Amino acid sequence: MEDKVKEALDQIRPSLQNDGGDIELVKVEGKDVYVRLTGHCAGCMMSQITLKKGVEAYLKNYVDEDITVYSTN
Repeated sequence: MEDKVKEALDQIRPSLQNDGGDIELVKVEGKDVYVRLTGHCAGCMMSQITLKKGVEAYLKNYVDEDITVYSTN
């Protein structure tokens, strides 16, 4: 599953980079995915919306519908 998560994040990454940010995979534990938003995304007021409505929704669709994404610092 970790490989599919990495692949999905690679597909999301260009959109975040266009806004001056990026995303790093920290770890996958079961169906919990831990990521770190960097660059402009790290301090953005909309980061939690990006995380849940963007990243998590994409991973649920692309990898597994039961995935939950958490942001780490």
